[in-house]
Amino acid sequence: MKKENASHSRPSWDDYFLQIADAVAGRATCDRGRSGCLITRNKTILVTGYVGSPAGLPHCDDVGHQIKKVVHEDGHVTQHCTRTVHAEQNAICQAARYGISVEGGTLYCRMTPCRTCAMLIINCGIKRVVAERRYHAGDESEQMFRAAGIELVYKYEEVQTYENQ
Repeated sequence: MKKENASHSRPSWDDYFLQIADAVAGRATCDRGRSGCLITRNKTILVTGYVGSPAGLPHCDDVGHQIKKVVHEDGHVTQHCTRTVHAEQNAICQAARYGISVEGGTLYCRMTPCRTCAMLIINCGIKRVVAERRYHAGDESEQMFRAAGIELVYKYEEVQTYENQ
């Protein structure tokens, strides 16, 4: 019997789950870094999440961004949309809402989780984070993950870019 698709190459588990996280990002409602996230354990998807406003509240795509500027100790200024909940936060909330433990799991996301997401990831017991790219302000998250013993893996070493970064 002739083998069809002999040139087909199965993606690694990390690539497979990152592809799914990208599909989840299609539901995101803030264009400043549309991202999706999923949390797995033992090669099984537990929950997903994407960037979006809290349930029942207006979305950036419909009413615009709610931008806040943050002045850091060293004087540099960053801009953040505060209308939305991050994909990582939404995935963790979905797990809590449905009583799904994510302890010992792996979280897949578009870029290094922000500082707040990193703290949540640490506290809920996730042991591994796989990100497509680096977040331009992800140094503190990387440090926290190292201190907490969480493995952080990047598919690409480059920094994720998006509008109004």
